[in-house]
Amino acid sequence: MGAIDKIHEFERFGSVLGLERMNVILEKLGNPQDDLKVIHVAGTNGKGSICKYIYEVLRAAGYKAGLYTSPFLEVFNERIEFDGEYISDDDLNSYTDRVLEKSREMVKEGHDSPTEFEIVTAIAFLYLKEKGCDYAVLEVGLGGRGDSTNVVKSPLCSVIGSISLDHTDRLGDTIAKIAFEKAGIIKNGCPVVINTDKDDAREVFVARAAECEADLYDATKLRPQVLRETLEGCVFDVDIMDKKYRSMEISMGGEYQISNAMAAMYALTLMNAQGKICVSDEAIAAGMKKARQIGRFEIMARDPFVIIDGAHNPDGSLSLRNTIRKHFAGKRILMVVGILADKDVSEILDNFCDITDEFVATQPQNPRKMNAAELAQKIYAKGAKCIIMETPQKAVDHAMSHRGDYDLILFAGSLYLIGEVRRLLRDAEKDKKGDPVL
Repeated sequence: MGAIDKIHEFERFGSVLGLERMNVILEKLGNPQDDLKVIHVAGTNGKGSICKYIYEVLRAAGYKAGLYTSPFLEVFNERIEFDGEYISDDDLNSYTDRVLEKSREMVKEGHDSPTEFEIVTAIAFLYLKEKGCDYAVLEVGLGGRGDSTNVVKSPLCSVIGSISLDHTDRLGDTIAKIAFEKAGIIKNGCPVVINTDKDDAREVFVARAAECEADLYDATKLRPQVLRETLEGCVFDVDIMDKKYRSMEISMGGEYQISNAMAAMYALTLMNAQGKICVSDEAIAAGMKKARQIGRFEIMARDPFVIIDGAHNPDGSLSLRNTIRKHFAGKRILMVVGILADKDVSEILDNFCDITDEFVATQPQNPRKMNAAELAQKIYAKGAKCIIMETPQKAVDHAMSHRGDYDLILFAGSLYLIGEVRRLLRDAEKDKKGDPVL
């Protein structure tokens, strides 16, 4: 049995927030997290992009940086990255066996079994420590306070991105309740950069930072001047602390990415000023330009455009709507959609129906999926046209066979769907040309 199959066996323990199991297994592994210099990133949307910006800047500065994110899109190894490379299959097998050995020990001693996410997080900590990682950029999996990454005692900097309603069954049904969970990554005496425009969330963060005697920096107070915005990215000027950044270029599309970029730059500028890192202006510029997130407003083809985007909650769908309306106003758009049933499907579809009135409803390969027929009925109820394709393969085949009828084919919704669509599109392009599209 391979490492991934062994890890997936722990799915039966569900996703249970809390740090008790994590502390036990890490103690048995020698607490590798305590030897890592960590930048910890939480938020509803944008936290993956913030992580990527920080990671690529650290790499551009010559550091051997590590990155831990979730979920993966195409291959499990994406979740753990070191110095520009995903963890190898051999290393994944080796570190999985070591962690599972300690997991069996703790169960024999009467402890509850760790969950799948806790197993993977423990693997990441051990792997990055033993690789000699200079800095580890950690993305929170769910929430913050009870997330398995939150065993880190003293991060160099905590960053909390945008806050909106998502995972309300686990994190709470108000912005303030969700912010309380995210605020759990703020630690005693450790600085925090926040990037939310929600007053209810900001109040929670300010109170938590005061309680922890942690200096708080608000990235939403920055005032960038956008010089150029295209589908491929943006160029902007911004002043952060005593630094004047000019003609900063990012390669992720969407105006919202400027906000994510500034949160990352604020954290980097702060850590530089505090002597925790040593990163030149040139490294910041190079790393910010290099950073890309697969599956997040990713252009897969042109003429016509084919774009994939993991807009899986109301704020994400709103950002996608705004970007598409800015760049494809008056264009004919076919949208292929698949959503998890536990999301705010109605509000997501309200935003999607502001993009187009022509849809293909499909479903991700996930137990939490909304059935394609049920999704189609909800789209019909919004007054849009929709056909049903039960599998991502059928949906991709149908959409791509009608490319000539549209200016844009847009795949959006669950990241589980986007990962599969991305693989299908790349495989089709490889079969046609002998090389993947990207």
